[in-house]
Amino acid sequence: MNYVFIVSDSTGKTAELTLNAALVQFPGAAIMYKRRPGIKTKEKIKEIVKEAAKAGGIIVHTMVSDSMRDFMVRQTRLNNVESIDLMGPLLSRLSLLLSISPSEKPGLFDHLNEEYFRRVETMNFAFKHDDGLRTNELYKAEIVLIGISRTFKTPLSVYLAFKRWLVANVPVILNMELPGSLYDIPPERVFCLTTNAKRLSELRSVRNKRLKESTGDYSTYDYVRKELLYASRLYNNQPKWSIIDVTNKSIEEIASEIIALARVNQSDEADGGNIDLE
Repeated sequence: MNYVFIVSDSTGKTAELTLNAALVQFPGAAIMYKRRPGIKTKEKIKEIVKEAAKAGGIIVHTMVSDSMRDFMVRQTRLNNVESIDLMGPLLSRLSLLLSISPSEKPGLFDHLNEEYFRRVETMNFAFKHDDGLRTNELYKAEIVLIGISRTFKTPLSVYLAFKRWLVANVPVILNMELPGSLYDIPPERVFCLTTNAKRLSELRSVRNKRLKESTGDYSTYDYVRKELLYASRLYNNQPKWSIIDVTNKSIEEIASEIIALARVNQSDEADGGNIDLE
């Protein structure tokens, strides 16, 4: 049996994938991997090199730190262990090509992958839970936005999703009850959007003109005022819901306010034992 020690200051996945690709050219080869991820100290390198020497194996490593790679090379030479550096030559050539030094941060590739897939997840969630869709799944959301029409629920949902939050939004419609599932989730996750009646009436009037005056009373000041008063009564019945005034604020500004509150609220929620933020 031939032993290959995969040593990395991150997960070791890159080295294992490379090895698997290479071993396709050696069908039937008897190889046993011994993965050693998260190696951050020289003492651990010494231990692994001695283990490889005793097993008669070789070491394949992807250490991004110059000092740790150099130490690995010295130790393998001292202990007569064959080693293959998969990362060093590539980083060196890229550094010359790009005229910059590598960051030497272990796991950076995995971190970027995690961020990308989290963003895909949150964006999909926002689209699937927009404007009152799938209210039976509100418990999955980290942030739930509620508000009457044209209080920026959808653009806020998309922006917050891009910031990697799971967001749903629910419309408030005059004289219609909110979905019961909204009252079953932790109130710290609910953010109520409100605005100035005059300003909202002006915004709706622009839309009404675009739709050739087909929206009826939708944009009139009196109707907007009734909607806001109705929404306000719903909000005030739930003292733990957060109320956000969106009047004359940018999406970025409103989102920053919501995120700041969400972090505080959900930390308190976690302390109460309801969710795990780690």
